[in-house]
Amino acid sequence: MDNKDRLILALAALLRAERETRGALMEALEEDSISRETLLAILSDPIPIVTQEDIAFAERFALSKHLPLEKKG
Repeated sequence: MDNKDRLILALAALLRAERETRGALMEALEEDSISRETLLAILSDPIPIVTQEDIAFAERFALSKHLPLEKKG
């Protein structure tokens, strides 16, 4: 598996996790089974989903020779 495949898999997993989280929150809100305090705690979670290391990797990858050059025309 090369870096491009790893990046694609990581982004797909991130998207899937965000969709599942959003769905769970919406369901809990619709059923009134979550308190305002709990919702605020979830939304203010200080743990970033994407780390600085992830961003640095993505930037290095974007600048690498793996991507085709843009054609100007």
